[in-house]
Amino acid sequence: MKSKQISIETGLLSNARLCLSPNHDDRPDESEINLIVIHNISLPPGQFGGEGIDQLFTNALDKNEHPFYEEIVDLRVSSHLLIRRDGEVAQYVPFHKRAWHAGESRFQGRSMCNDFSIGIELEGTDFEPFETIQYDVLIQTITALLDAYPGLSAGAITGHEHIAPGRKTDPGPFFDWDRLSRHFNTSLPAPADCA
Repeated sequence: MKSKQISIETGLLSNARLCLSPNHDDRPDESEINLIVIHNISLPPGQFGGEGIDQLFTNALDKNEHPFYEEIVDLRVSSHLLIRRDGEVAQYVPFHKRAWHAGESRFQGRSMCNDFSIGIELEGTDFEPFETIQYDVLIQTITALLDAYPGLSAGAITGHEHIAPGRKTDPGPFFDWDRLSRHFNTSLPAPADCA
C-alpha cells in the first residue's frame, strides 16, 4: 500500500479518486484545522459499493432509485473523504475548504465543527464491523493529515456521535477506537464535552 501524502497548495490527498462536491465553502480561518471527525455512511442504507454516496455528495441523487432517497434528495452535504470497504479513497472537498459534514455540533466548547474540522466517512453502518483495510487506510490518511496540518493532533480525533450526541450515532458501536488509540498512542475518541 502506497503511503499517503497531501499537497498543501491543493488540499488534495495523493492516490485519492477525485469527485469534487459543490457542497463546500471557505473556512473562516484556513489555518485553523484542529479536529478530525469520523463518520459512517452507506447508500442505499446497508448496501455497499454503489454510486449513491458520490451522487449524494454531488447533488446527483435520483429519488426514484430507492425509497430512502426521497427523504434525502434535497440535502446539501459533503465530506472531505470517503474510505470504501475495499480501501479505495474518494475525495470530495479539498482539506483547506469547509465540507458540510458535521451539522449542528460542538467540540470542547466550540460550536460549528465544520469550521475547523476534517470529515472522513467510512463506508459502513452502525450494525457491522468495518474492514481491516479501512482501518489501515484511515491510519495512513490520518498520519498524512497530522504531517500536513500543524494544528491537528492525534488527541483531537472523534466521532460524529460525540460532537452531535442524540442527533447522530456514527461511526457507531462497531468502530474500533482502541485500534486508533494504540496506533497513535493516545486515548480515543477525544472527549467532545458536549454535556
